[in-house]
Amino acid sequence: MFVADITYIWTAEGWLYLAVFIDLYARKVVGWSMGWRMKAQLVCDVLIMAIWQISPKKGLIVYSDQGVQYASHQYQKLLNNNGFICSMSKKGCR
Repeated sequence: MFVADITYIWTAEGWLYLAVFIDLYARKVVGWSMGWRMKAQLVCDVLIMAIWQISPKKGLIVYSDQGVQYASHQYQKLLNNNGFICSMSKKGCR
């Protein structure tokens, strides 16, 4: 199972967004990406890095919140093309 999240870091040039995927079984970061904009491409780049790093099998559960990046057509297509299962938290879950 992968868990995904995005955080932001204040820099002298403005906000920097950091997206990370963690493999819960191995307890390690398997993909990360940084960018000045929080767009779907940011999380797609992370998933591509994770796929390249460990070649996960079909049926992998990828958990995230319901952010627009994770709900985007581009990201959902990438999940489907690799046979991964999308799992998202309910609204209001903390």
